Amino acid sequence: MKHLIASATLAGAALSASAAEAGAAELTVSRAGTRSVATAPAANFTGNVTVEMLFSPSAHERASAGSVSFSPGARTAWHTHPLGQTLIVTAGVGRVQREGGPVMEIRAGDVVRIPPHTRHWHGAAPDSAMTHIALTEALDGRAVDWAEPVADAQYGVAPLAAAAASAPPAAQGQTPTGRSTP
Repeated sequence: MKHLIASATLAGAALSASAAEAGAAELTVSRAGTRSVATAPAANFTGNVTVEMLFSPSAHERASAGSVSFSPGARTAWHTHPLGQTLIVTAGVGRVQREGGPVMEIRAGDVVRIPPHTRHWHGAAPDSAMTHIALTEALDGRAVDWAEPVADAQYGVAPLAAAAASAPPAAQGQTPTGRSTP
């Protein structure tokens, strides 16, 4: 009986030690108003853009997120991400375009998924500021490859309206409202 109790005690101690080691990493809370806000570099952005890094990768992590605020008319340069990027629009009206695709309007509440290695740009509309959270992952320590600025003529192309950009194409024999054609 003593041997059974001793074995159970040792097993319990071993489980407690394993649990303590597994839970050794502490939770961190980054409080609103405590993070620094930096002006985005002019080499990669046109217009007034600020970035508040919400979190950066540490140790073996590769994800980062930043809240990026664009003044009206401000935008990124053309760029790609080795593992793609997700944008969550939190305020205002903006634009996004992948190379060879239409300029699309984006609004607060929209989520934009950009596949890996897709050349694209994003920014505010000419008459509205826009803020989005950008989620990115680094591959071999690199999260973005910057290219040339977006020309004013490219930026000035009329975008697809938000509703038109997100609506699925009508099935053959149907109108865009889903009604059958005669």
